[in-house]
Amino acid sequence: MAQEIERKFLVDGSSWKAGATATLTRQGYLSSGTGRTVRVRVAGSMAFLTIKGPTRGLARAEFEYPIPVDDAEAMLDALCERPLIEKTRWLVPFKGFIWEVDEFHGENAGLLVAEVEIPTSETKPELPPWVREEVSSDPRYFNSNLSKNPYKSWK
Repeated sequence: MAQEIERKFLVDGSSWKAGATATLTRQGYLSSGTGRTVRVRVAGSMAFLTIKGPTRGLARAEFEYPIPVDDAEAMLDALCERPLIEKTRWLVPFKGFIWEVDEFHGENAGLLVAEVEIPTSETKPELPPWVREEVSSDPRYFNSNLSKNPYKSWK
């Protein structure tokens, strides 16, 4: 079974941008209930349909398939829950891992979250100096929840 194991952290400052590459991303959820999600994403010139299972610890089942960009755009415009997630995803190499720093826009503007995918739940990558507190187990930071309860509405 395909599996995603990742850790999430809040980000401090902008020093992480040095040497990073960026891709503008739009994504939306066709279904986001009961711990399972079906997501459509357009990232640059590529598009994907992703199905994720419930999170157990740091891991969850994940299946991702490329789809035509025109189909993805049509689903984002007509079928996905609102608001859509709009972000710039920055890829930042650090000590043998590629960190993904999501700089959110729209309803989630002001939020910066770094994610790192790891091979096992026990893997402890060295943390970059620009990460702050870990939010891996805080469901507010799941993209599917940011779609339902955007960062701008947090108190």
